[in-house]
Amino acid sequence: MSAPPPYSQQPPLSQQNTGSDRSIAILAHLSAPIAALLSVGTLSLLGPLAMWAIYKDKSSYVRRAAAGAFNFNLSFWVLLVVSLLLTFTVIGAIIGIPLMIVIFVVSLWCHIKGAIRASNGEIYDYPFQIKVLS
Repeated sequence: MSAPPPYSQQPPLSQQNTGSDRSIAILAHLSAPIAALLSVGTLSLLGPLAMWAIYKDKSSYVRRAAAGAFNFNLSFWVLLVVSLLLTFTVIGAIIGIPLMIVIFVVSLWCHIKGAIRASNGEIYDYPFQIKVLS
């Protein structure tokens, strides 16, 4: 017979996060692509930053989701600027244009994956982050 878990053990994340926290975390993950669509790709950092600023002291789960989305978008903005600069030369355009397409697809994939994980109450750690917010 195994011993019961100690009282200090945390319940699974799916039980810690309320339905409203999950919904807001989903919105935090999807705020970057939504803001990018509404602003023709120029304000994708604004959505996660606003969510982080609003919920940083209210919910650690939402704060972590918004910070991850912001940090991920920041690193992709750096890559996007580099690829944009490459497109100004003939040789660089061969690399820059496909790189922009890859950046768009990977970014969309990661945000959707983060939203799906948030809907299950799980934490999603974005790849390729420049850690600015936490």
